Amino acid sequence: MMAAAAILVVAAAAILAVFLLREPKLILSNDETGKVYARLPLRNGDSFSVTFRHSVNKSDVTEIYQRRGREIWLTGCVYYGFGAGVAEVLEPGWTLETGDNGEMIIGSIEMKMNDLTYIVGTVYDHILEINGERIVLNDLCGKNAKVHFSIK
Repeated sequence: MMAAAAILVVAAAAILAVFLLREPKLILSNDETGKVYARLPLRNGDSFSVTFRHSVNKSDVTEIYQRRGREIWLTGCVYYGFGAGVAEVLEPGWTLETGDNGEMIIGSIEMKMNDLTYIVGTVYDHILEINGERIVLNDLCGKNAKVHFSIK
């Protein structure tokens, strides 16, 4: 009887250790239904980006995020043309550089994203780049899907 109890305690401790030590993932889910589209490994401190064609100024925009614990932070943005919906004035602490291809690169944004949600485009793709992989969100989630990003 004591041996069975000891085995149960050890098994419970092992299961608990697996759950506690398991690295949180970047979760992409439907903002309305809760359906999970993907669970992607993302180590603390690693970055990912989402690129899309801006619907007003018709140029590509790449937003760069970083995982910090269980939070997502916007750290940078790359775009190719001024217009509605892109930063035209730098906030204190932000940096601006021009890339080799004429792109504008805003860095040091440091903005915690309490609710990161994209509505996947109907005309242009949204591309997630994570861990060296490109994921077309239109293919993964469908057009017009409200995709919520979180760390869990």
